Amino acid sequence: MFATTPVRIVAVSAGLGQPSSTRLLADRLAVATRERLTAEQDRDIEVQVVELRDLAVDIAHHLLSGFPSATLREAIDAVTEADGLIAVTPVFTASYSGLFKSFFDLIDNTALTGKPVVIAATGGTARHSLVLEHALRPLFAYLRAVTVPTSVYAASEDWGSSGDEYTEGLPSRIRRAGGELASAVLGRTVSGASRVPGLDDGEDAVVPFEQQLADLRLD
Repeated sequence: MFATTPVRIVAVSAGLGQPSSTRLLADRLAVATRERLTAEQDRDIEVQVVELRDLAVDIAHHLLSGFPSATLREAIDAVTEADGLIAVTPVFTASYSGLFKSFFDLIDNTALTGKPVVIAATGGTARHSLVLEHALRPLFAYLRAVTVPTSVYAASEDWGSSGDEYTEGLPSRIRRAGGELASAVLGRTVSGASRVPGLDDGEDAVVPFEQQLADLRLD
């Protein structure tokens, strides 16, 4: 019997601007994950992005009253029922944003048990890249999720960069993280999931980042 249930990927973006570099990174990770899933299995793939900026008032009310609105309940259910999760936050004061933390505070600490997660962050400088390891990875460890090995940090200078002989550019890191999430969702090990031949060669193989930099608000 062939599986007919779609694979559900949910990306949570805590960006505040419109447009937002945080939302852009969430979208790019979702595209990379979808491409790998499409290449490796026959099920339909559903991708949903949860924009926390649109839920900020509902999150605050829930923290005060203990009762979620219908819209917030739908967002929480989408996250807890997803097959794979992408979580992206802007860096505020060397950590994740308060909005990002407040949303995940509303999720039961067993609801994400065993769920594959890609963690990612955006910021104005590369000096804050360790936020992924000292803040986000411990948060999702507490929530009992399984974070994939590759995390993605995008500083201002990363947008449009293809890397050099010593470092990987942002598009390559996005593809690797998306591939690892896809492999984890399919129940495979991710140690060999860093590359798909033909997809990782060349600058901007996924999207032309430079075209979006001019109007981008880094938040």
